Amino acid sequence: MNSSYHRPVLLAPVRDFLLAAGPGVYVDATLGGAGHAEALLQGSPDIFLLGIDRDPEARESARARLAPFAERVRIVAATFAELRRVLDDNSDFVGDRPLRGVLMDLGVSSHQLDDPQRGFSFRADAPLDMRMDPTTGMTAAEWLASTDVVSLTRLLRINGEDRFAPGIARALLERRPTTTGELSETVESAVPPAARRRGHVATRVFQALRVVVNDEVDQLSEGLEAALDALDLEGRLVVISYHSGEDRAVKAVLREAQTGGCTCPYELGCVCGAVSRVTVPHSGAILADAREVADNPRARSARLRTAIKVAP
Repeated sequence: MNSSYHRPVLLAPVRDFLLAAGPGVYVDATLGGAGHAEALLQGSPDIFLLGIDRDPEARESARARLAPFAERVRIVAATFAELRRVLDDNSDFVGDRPLRGVLMDLGVSSHQLDDPQRGFSFRADAPLDMRMDPTTGMTAAEWLASTDVVSLTRLLRINGEDRFAPGIARALLERRPTTTGELSETVESAVPPAARRRGHVATRVFQALRVVVNDEVDQLSEGLEAALDALDLEGRLVVISYHSGEDRAVKAVLREAQTGGCTCPYELGCVCGAVSRVTVPHSGAILADAREVADNPRARSARLRTAIKVAP
């Protein structure tokens, strides 16, 4: 494997924002193909990189790509929700260096999408797997075989299929697909022809199943809180999300940290004594420009949000 494993999105803003935090330890909590990690290590000889990924193929690819920086890199099999444990278990690597930055690049990688055997995409018929770590947990097919129509409808509604969620859920549970092709065909058959013209109707269903199979909602919440707790003062957090549900969750956590949980009326100002844990330098999400989108279509849906820790 090589650097083509996964093309990093929004590389320049990620690198520039994080490197401004200065020397210390940086955690790439979704290491993937290590494109962002490589840029950080190239950017300063005083950076030590702790890379986390649950996907064995990603870790293998990252290890090869980061070989020139081996003395400043450690790669760990874990999820970003386990950040606290990872830091404790690797205290010999961290040492007394401050934790200056954490990066979380959410969602599925280009390599995972392009490998049909991983079951993340409807572009080729393959076993319906969708696990980020293919060595553990239920596959998407197994999850569908064990769920009920109420739970599946709720899952699809949360992920944007409000209008057709009940019909899609019933069709999926009648067929219980075991391959990506069967899943795609079943979803298409449950949606009226007119609705099929607005992109592939199975896209959000695949996304919803991936989210639940990999426990992404709880993982994200736990990972963000762990990152904010672990960062040293003036440490920086960068999160890249790819769909509205992820972005809403990130915004909610950062808003809570920025306001300190204050619920006082805006026009009256804060009187509850809440303390901001972070500043949010960019009022909105940073988006890829037209050139990057043309060069890397995956960047089209990317939303980058940042925070700087200012209080414990």
